[in-house]
Amino acid sequence: MCDNMKKKDKKLIAVFTNNDDDIYCFRKELIEAITDNGYDVLISCPYGKKFELMQHINYIYDNPDIDRRGTNIVSDLKLFIHFFLLLAKNRPDVVLTYTAKPNVYCGLAAFLQGIPVISNVTGFGSVLNQTGLVQKFIMALFRFSFRRSACVMFQNETNMKLAKKNGMVKGECRLIPGSGVNTERYPVLPYPDDTDGVSFNYIGRILHDKGVDDYIEAAKRIKAKYPSVKFNMLGFIEPTEMHYEALLKELEEKGIVKYHGSCTDVRPYIEASHATIHPSTYGEGMSNVLLESASSGRPIISTDNPGCMETFIDNVSGYMYHGGDVDALCEKIEKFIALSNAERKAMGQAGRCHIEENFSREKVIEAYLETIEKLI
Repeated sequence: MCDNMKKKDKKLIAVFTNNDDDIYCFRKELIEAITDNGYDVLISCPYGKKFELMQHINYIYDNPDIDRRGTNIVSDLKLFIHFFLLLAKNRPDVVLTYTAKPNVYCGLAAFLQGIPVISNVTGFGSVLNQTGLVQKFIMALFRFSFRRSACVMFQNETNMKLAKKNGMVKGECRLIPGSGVNTERYPVLPYPDDTDGVSFNYIGRILHDKGVDDYIEAAKRIKAKYPSVKFNMLGFIEPTEMHYEALLKELEEKGIVKYHGSCTDVRPYIEASHATIHPSTYGEGMSNVLLESASSGRPIISTDNPGCMETFIDNVSGYMYHGGDVDALCEKIEKFIALSNAERKAMGQAGRCHIEENFSREKVIEAYLETIEKLI
């Protein structure tokens, strides 16, 4: 349930991000912990169906218009003004910002009003794959924003080192284990037999930088040699890359991949699979897809990309290869297929242990609450 008015007798913590998945899947337990500790919460995020699953939480809601991947200057100026007026009206005591545009525009709006900001680098996204002036301009925006933050939270050491090298951090910074994973929501799931063949999942946005073209090419090659192997794809197609819609339909008709679209709950698909393939070359923070899959007892095949490689142990709970190398990806897939089902299950169990030891969401929540209390 959403409150419409700020209670003046409580401190207010504001959370800004660009997608309801980000709120419900990765921040819900943090928001619950903030309210449990006696704070009010303001959430600014474009509306999505996941908010219907959060009606048990009291919060002030703001529905901004954010073009996540657009570069329209007028739209971005309107967003900055929206954030500025929202902060002026509600006067939160601490602001948490996630994703690129909230980090930049809300961060600046909060700084101008003297409100402390905890900025979160959940990865640099496609920026690291840009070149020339575009990359320099975007990195300059991050630098301008993060240098004015009271604290910057990083999800992997590579991003933190890059930010420091580029002079992005002036105040405090902390390294946290991604968004963490709720190990109760993602328990070890029964491992399927392989009588009908081995089944792989790609879970994530349908986006070139996430490695979907590599996954598709690998599926074509592997299916030609191992017809019983199944390749699933789950996730929404980015509006800027809608050409994948026709391609996925064609591939499904040919029996190469099965596209399931955007799913509210991925757990049934993880349970039916033998492993998760994440061929990302994207600027990840820490891959939640891999954390959730490993927590569920599923082996990982992924890249040496920061934010991916930390989530599993090569040759123990998964297989690692260099991002963009489809030949290497196919080699790892064939190596996995050659294992006995008992060996695959053991890899999944090793992955669960790795998650429990290093990526508990409770550790992440403790870090946020500690930083919030220090700022207040």
